[in-house]
Amino acid sequence: MEITLEKVGKRFNFNWLFRNFSYGFEPGSRTAILGANGSGKSTLLQMIAGYAAVSEGSITWKADGEFVAPESVYAYVSLASPYLELIEDFTLREHLDFHFKLKRPLNGLSNNEILGLSGLNDKADTRIAYFSSGMKQRVRLLLALVSDSSLLLLDEPLSNLDQKATRWYHDLVIQFAGKRTIVVCSNSIADEYAFCTNQINVSFL
Repeated sequence: MEITLEKVGKRFNFNWLFRNFSYGFEPGSRTAILGANGSGKSTLLQMIAGYAAVSEGSITWKADGEFVAPESVYAYVSLASPYLELIEDFTLREHLDFHFKLKRPLNGLSNNEILGLSGLNDKADTRIAYFSSGMKQRVRLLLALVSDSSLLLLDEPLSNLDQKATRWYHDLVIQFAGKRTIVVCSNSIADEYAFCTNQINVSFL
């Protein structure tokens, strides 16, 4: 997916988070958005996803060279974020079944194969409500990475992950990144965005 931001700004009440920001995300590019907490990283990511409106300027999206209407961008996006709610009454198996009725899995993976990739096989029939914060983050990352999408957005992907889960994340990115356009938000934690070739520091916007 190709995304073009033209003189974009975002305001909350009378306070501008950033203004006059222009940038082009090329198809298949891998970009890290860096900055401290409260600097606007997640807000910018939500704007790129089409989930949040700009206060000024414009964003356009293209898939396979064709413009995508703002209200249709969601169909091209997969997102993992610590603030993304999971359905806690579902077991892990039920959550996979539900999610992949809405999104198509990459490479024709079956739900059992995806469960195997999670590293949480022994928790397949446990309700998400009983998962630790790190296990929930693994589920969010898994769902985003193995969904067939043109735009992959990862907001602070290593939140609540230990060293073993960090290696799991790296392996999954290598296996499933493909040719998608990828944007990663990070508090400058190199392990989160080591595979990115472009960087935007929102502190300087």
